[in-house]
Amino acid sequence: MLNLPNCLTLVRILTIPFFLIELSAHRYLSALVIFIVGGLTDFLDGLAARLLKQQTALGTYLDPVADKLLVITSFIMLGLEGGIPSWLAVTVVSRDLLIIVGYGTIFFLIEEKIQVKPSAIGKWSTLLQLLTLAFALVFLHDPEIAQPWWKDLLIALTALATVISGLQYLYRGLILLQNKAPTLNRLS
Repeated sequence: MLNLPNCLTLVRILTIPFFLIELSAHRYLSALVIFIVGGLTDFLDGLAARLLKQQTALGTYLDPVADKLLVITSFIMLGLEGGIPSWLAVTVVSRDLLIIVGYGTIFFLIEEKIQVKPSAIGKWSTLLQLLTLAFALVFLHDPEIAQPWWKDLLIALTALATVISGLQYLYRGLILLQNKAPTLNRLS
């Protein structure tokens, strides 16, 4: 069902190509504005879904896909543009791909529906990733703003939260698979 929250999620997905065009053209301020619009739609779609009681199965799957698309493409492009260290881009993209592949594997191996809930460290990781992306765009737009110590601190905190949340999601997935092992053995 296409309701207001799902429309906002689609707007977030549609901002991604425009963001990438602006970023590749080195128009960092307009890329930042588009990135902020995408981020606001993430906040607003969740708020609208709760307030209007319009949570749908489509939105449950579409929202995290939109988030992953925005984060993955942003980190790849900013890593290539030199706005963030390439090792951080690889760390974030690897974690998100691990989550996507892990969820897909679990989804296909387990016959029952599983509920996906982000952990607290996962939410902190995402927040730090988004802040890192936003500040990277600000730094690219005006390099004089960047103070090395807090830029380095933000990058370190983002990397740490990303790695810890990735390990936590991996652990949760392995526990889920282990608990479902008897069911999986019957499938063999």
